[in-house]
Amino acid sequence: MTAQLIDGNATAAKIQEEIYAEVERLKGMGITPGLATVLVGENPASQFYVRSKQKRCGEVGIRSFGHKLPEDATQAEVEALVADLNANPEVHGILVQLPLPSHLNEERVLAAIGIEKDVDGFHPLNIGRLSMKGREPLFVPCTPAGCIELLDRYNIAIAGKEAVVLGRSNIVGLPVSMLLLHRDATVTICHSRSTDLPAICRRADILIAAVGRPEMVKGDWIKPGATVIDVGINRVEEPDSGRGYRLVGDVDFEQAKEVAGYITPVPGGVGPMTIAMLLLNTLKSAKRAAGLA
Repeated sequence: MTAQLIDGNATAAKIQEEIYAEVERLKGMGITPGLATVLVGENPASQFYVRSKQKRCGEVGIRSFGHKLPEDATQAEVEALVADLNANPEVHGILVQLPLPSHLNEERVLAAIGIEKDVDGFHPLNIGRLSMKGREPLFVPCTPAGCIELLDRYNIAIAGKEAVVLGRSNIVGLPVSMLLLHRDATVTICHSRSTDLPAICRRADILIAAVGRPEMVKGDWIKPGATVIDVGINRVEEPDSGRGYRLVGDVDFEQAKEVAGYITPVPGGVGPMTIAMLLLNTLKSAKRAAGLA
């Protein structure tokens, strides 16, 4: 294997150790960080993600407040719950698990979260600040923040480098592009209308793939020695396996590892970092609320 593996599991575990130590210090001062999760409906994937976040909270000493609403909850009911959590001083972060049922207005729900508790980083004011030069959001969306944290922890230079982002979603593509730009990278954002994607990707010193297409990025798309951050997580059928499927990213890992200098695996790359950044944002919020940040 040519590329050095960027281990998201090990990096997230290290960050959790750092968070645990700081949470213990805060508890000694009478401050316990708290994260509230809001789950609407019975989406199995959403239920799994919420349980994972609650488990990680327990591991680092963050108090977890779980709230579950039925699939047919009204817009007013969801927003009323968010308002109650905004007013609760024991809650330092509010996470509304997405996607919401189709009858709910997602934008209105996210906008109802107090910006000082928006640990998911999706409040319009936080995103607006992220998109402006010389402005600092209170919180950065967790998956994009995790991508940058991996680059930093592996001492991969960003300033002056050419970065290519595949995907322009509000959750990953756009915010990670802005983070790279703030760090003085030259950024190209690719999407479904981009022409000659392989040629664009081959220019990248840092390639971030977040398109949701299994193994789309092939080895010959990658500049030799480039850093490849694979945000995708896709199920592909594998009848001979016990589960009947396997998880792959947006990058053809077996091909890419022979060309890249650094690469994240799937699973075990960006995924664990997302929750680690959520915990870190909750810790920051608790410190800010106590006047310690």
